[in-house]
Amino acid sequence: MKKIEVIIKPFKLEDVKDALVEAGITGMSVYDVKGYGRQQGHSELYRGAEYVVDFLPKIKIDLVVQEDMVDVAIDAIVNSAKTGKIGDGKIFVSSLDEVVRIRTEEKGADAI
Repeated sequence: MKKIEVIIKPFKLEDVKDALVEAGITGMSVYDVKGYGRQQGHSELYRGAEYVVDFLPKIKIDLVVQEDMVDVAIDAIVNSAKTGKIGDGKIFVSSLDEVVRIRTEEKGADAI
């Protein structure tokens, strides 16, 4: 099993969710987060004063899939989140040792 962590622009959330559901992936957790990468934030004017916005609003999606679904999930995410501009986001994939569904105590792939 693999855990996929995704950081995307907020306005792309619905597109990514729809693409994942279409690919057969229905379970995910979504968080509002702030951060920056290469774009290093930006400057804004407020009442005539300039200030730097270091951390930009982003969305983080966590999902767990079986290994044979990793490429499908990544393709769905990239194709739906990509704008071609800096700040589109990142995808991180890591291995999971165990998953347990609390209600039924199912383990492994049955718990996903």
